[in-house]
Amino acid sequence: MPSRKATRSSQLSTSAKRFREAQRELQQVDYFLKGTVLKRMMKCGQPQCACHYDPAKRHGPYFEWTYKVKGKTVNVKLSPHAAPLYLAATKQHRKLKATLARMERLSRTAVAQLATQAEQAD
Repeated sequence: MPSRKATRSSQLSTSAKRFREAQRELQQVDYFLKGTVLKRMMKCGQPQCACHYDPAKRHGPYFEWTYKVKGKTVNVKLSPHAAPLYLAATKQHRKLKATLARMERLSRTAVAQLATQAEQAD
């Protein structure tokens, strides 16, 4: 049966390896934006228009990028050509946040293990 010290060393090595993998993922991150890209189908202002009676005949699609600044929602209208770029950037932001959260968990584990090793070395 392996000793506790060997087990902790192995756990630290595994945490370090996973942390380095996450660092490599960060190097692959492209442009990013917080927020959401919405695709909307709208009703117009003419009451006799078919869009008021049939959801399949609504006007659009219209694209918007929404995000918050100091607790206020900001909406930016996007062209159909710009929408995919903004959509990719918002996906990159979510990937970045997930990677950073994983790195924080790994760091917490590694630092706790290093602190335990330092206490035992004294």
